[in-house]
Amino acid sequence: MARKIWLCLSLVIMLFVLVGCGGTSPVDQPGPNEGATEATNEDEIPNDGKPINIAVLKGPTGMGIVKLMGEENYNIQVLGSPDDLIGKIITGEVDLAAVPPNLAAILYQNTRQKIKLLAVHTLGALYILENGENITSLEDLQGRTLYVSGKGATPDYVIQYLLKEHGLVPGKDVTLDYISQHTDLAAIMAAGQHDLALLPQPHVTSVLMQNKDVRIALDLNKEWKNVLNKELTMGVLIGQKDFIDNNQNTLVAFLQEYEQSIQFVNNNMAEAAELIAQNGILPNAEIAEKAIPYCNIVYIDAQQGKAYLENFYSILYDFNPDSIGGKIPDDEFYYSQ
Repeated sequence: MARKIWLCLSLVIMLFVLVGCGGTSPVDQPGPNEGATEATNEDEIPNDGKPINIAVLKGPTGMGIVKLMGEENYNIQVLGSPDDLIGKIITGEVDLAAVPPNLAAILYQNTRQKIKLLAVHTLGALYILENGENITSLEDLQGRTLYVSGKGATPDYVIQYLLKEHGLVPGKDVTLDYISQHTDLAAIMAAGQHDLALLPQPHVTSVLMQNKDVRIALDLNKEWKNVLNKELTMGVLIGQKDFIDNNQNTLVAFLQEYEQSIQFVNNNMAEAAELIAQNGILPNAEIAEKAIPYCNIVYIDAQQGKAYLENFYSILYDFNPDSIGGKIPDDEFYYSQ
């Protein structure tokens, strides 16, 4: 128990929160797992009819699972922040969890590889908002001040990386001014007090609904893809290794239903928005319905998403190894049926 408490504390200290989702429309993605076959592990220990315990986060990280909420096979908790999830994962209280990808890597290292990454469920999280009409490229930020929520957090690393790739030196060519919370920066932008801000969804949609003079100037998922020819990965599904090993058939069935739930959200936005609001994932259905097209909620299995994640982890590691637990996850991190 002492070791578990120590792990929880160390993870809270190390955690660099990555939240939100992005994209101006659902993006092309690798094809779904059509015709996925059932696992044939004859030694499987069944789940004994117990519901799978799953934890997701408020905001886009939890939106894709909404069609499965209330079903008797699943006990799904909606939590407020990645910090709230750490203890539940460490102690095994939850079998599966939807988390930011950097937290998945930290947990993998700090539980001695007791979790595995199952799927990518959210791409592109970040947008640059402008109160004006001057910014059409990253180069246009030269000489400007960009407000960013969270110094040393993943959005900070993403924008610094992209600026450098476009020949701009952060702090010299572009001033980055930090505000601690997404909600605080969103309120400031909605009030028209700043001209430029970097924010994730659904805060972007909230600002746009409150201030008609603000627009999306740049989609950083597109900018990331233009530089690296890979998607910016912002949300993943992880599972306890023991649960995965002992419940292969149950897991495969869940992953198929999870993929179908994600498809439901993207194809039935008004209905999904009502469910998202009812389950406390976003504040209300109006914000949810407007945000869904910008959230790039997807289903990409672990092996297909590996290339995106390895690239992303490598970049975060270069900025700060602790942001991903001190080491880039090895191949055992990625689940394979």
